[in-house]
Amino acid sequence: MWHSGGWRHFIDGSDGDKKKLTWPLIQRVLAYARPYWGRIALLLLTIIVTTGLGLLTPQIFRDLIDVAIPTADTTRLNLLALGLIAIPFVSGLIRVVQRRLNSAIGEGVIYDLRVAMYDHMQKQSLRFFTNTKSGELLTRLNDDVIDAQRAVNGTIVEIITNLITVVATLAVLLAMEWRLTLLGILVVPFFILVARRVGGQLRTLAREQMTYNAQMNVMMSETLSISGALLVKLFGRADTEVSRFQDRAARVAESGVKRAVIGASMFVVIGLISAVGTALVYWLGGHLVLSGVFSIGTIVAFGTYLTQLYGPLQALTNAPVDFATSMVSFERVFEVLDLPVEIAEKTDATHLSAVRGAIAFEKVSFSYAAEGNALRETERVWDEDQYTASGDKSVGTQQGRTQARETALTDVSFSIEPGQLAALVGPSGAGKTTLTYLIPRLYDPTSGRVLLDGHDLRDLTLASLSGAVGMVTQETYLFHDSIRNNLLYARPDATEAEMMAAAKAANIHDFITGLPNGYDTVAGERGYRLSGGEKQRIALARVILKDPRILVLDEATSSLDSQSEALIQAALKTVMEGRTSIVIAHRLSTILSADVILVVDRGQVVERGTHTELQALGGLYANLYETQFRGQLTEA
Repeated sequence: MWHSGGWRHFIDGSDGDKKKLTWPLIQRVLAYARPYWGRIALLLLTIIVTTGLGLLTPQIFRDLIDVAIPTADTTRLNLLALGLIAIPFVSGLIRVVQRRLNSAIGEGVIYDLRVAMYDHMQKQSLRFFTNTKSGELLTRLNDDVIDAQRAVNGTIVEIITNLITVVATLAVLLAMEWRLTLLGILVVPFFILVARRVGGQLRTLAREQMTYNAQMNVMMSETLSISGALLVKLFGRADTEVSRFQDRAARVAESGVKRAVIGASMFVVIGLISAVGTALVYWLGGHLVLSGVFSIGTIVAFGTYLTQLYGPLQALTNAPVDFATSMVSFERVFEVLDLPVEIAEKTDATHLSAVRGAIAFEKVSFSYAAEGNALRETERVWDEDQYTASGDKSVGTQQGRTQARETALTDVSFSIEPGQLAALVGPSGAGKTTLTYLIPRLYDPTSGRVLLDGHDLRDLTLASLSGAVGMVTQETYLFHDSIRNNLLYARPDATEAEMMAAAKAANIHDFITGLPNGYDTVAGERGYRLSGGEKQRIALARVILKDPRILVLDEATSSLDSQSEALIQAALKTVMEGRTSIVIAHRLSTILSADVILVVDRGQVVERGTHTELQALGGLYANLYETQFRGQLTEA
């Protein structure tokens, strides 16, 4: 009945959605339940037992009315009364076990799903995170997974229970009186008709509500973070943001009301259809009782069975809608799991244990516009406001020359010997940060190769590459945790002495010990309780504790006071000693001490050499020296 009617309609997804509910999707969901087949079998057994016990109650009423009371059999009456108590008691105990099994299965499946999602997200490249809003990721991990959990714990189990109940009750009814049974199920096509007409609307509204929820979560993530809240307050846009939030919250509420009203209307109509079916059965059954064909106990039992039939039948009528709606959450979860891993590790990748630190770029080109992984974007309130955080995407100028371009890097080739200090200089947006991002393999080149000790980075294990490269970015990030845990994030097995030695090397130990709680002081959200110089020195200490062979540093000290800058410069000398270092240089002292200077302009290395050699060329470096660096001599 259901395979040819309501079920196939909803499984085929004929509501016009781009994403359709298909058998492969259902099979994929069921695959996550495979480790729990034993518990599922026990769950089905409990459902069958409780259904069977439920079928005994109308028979007790029938025997009570037709036999025990008319014959004044007190013993039989007592036993039947005890049966009416024992059946719900035993059923209740079994349902507790059933609930335990159901929860264990549902929580287990969702645990597997949630961990798989988080693991898959961690494997994504930086491109994925720059193309996807954090609020969207949290929606997938929280709201969508919770909705999927409801499907496993509730919808699917209810469908199975109701199916068993309907089949068993129909069998009993047919055995009692087939004519009344046929009259009772005469209204079933009307159930199906209502479900088909309303089901598509409910599924569309469910998807719409999830989209609006995601939009609301995205906004909360953006404006309630420390950076977002600071921006809102500085520009006095609190009222505007509240208005925007009201608009998004109103959409969620409106969608929820529509869904509730349509669902309630559906159940009103279905309830009316059930009432018509019940009335027909009692009407004909009453005439049969009056004619002596039926006993009163039989018609009472039949009516009770009919109630037990229509309840699950109503639920089953709406089951395709509920099931399809629940599958929307799985669709959104699987969209994350189906994203290809851009930075993948080869099965035969080489683990580089002894790293010398030789870096080479061979005809490397890279474009941020290359097609990358991203979730379906949640629409913004205003589409024209697109924010980018990459310094290399910004439009920088040098003597009227724009750095705007489609390709971030073009045919870049250079090499750095082990232990050398290479300084990257150039206009803002020239491609310096992009170059540094390719070394720890945050991105892969669009073409060309990046080599470490002669090995293509794509041929190395991610663990060995991560262990070999340490990076300090211009924007230092600290977790909302103690300074100790932020430092130990680099090497959790480090001793207290090693941690303090790293802090001393970064000129931050004395500052930390002067705090009320020392190393156990909480850094605050993104480290906002600390100054810029303090955060940078903690970041340097974290890299020192990691002890990598290769250092990639954005030496951004222009916004720091002279004392913090001096401490960081002294710490940098300690950090870079004996290591291969690639530094985006902002200070003349670093440039002068570099073994090689790479001048980057419009995504290309246009000049290479020492300070003296590049000065003699009279090219871009000479211009940069006169406009940006020469003034530092005067300051000194």
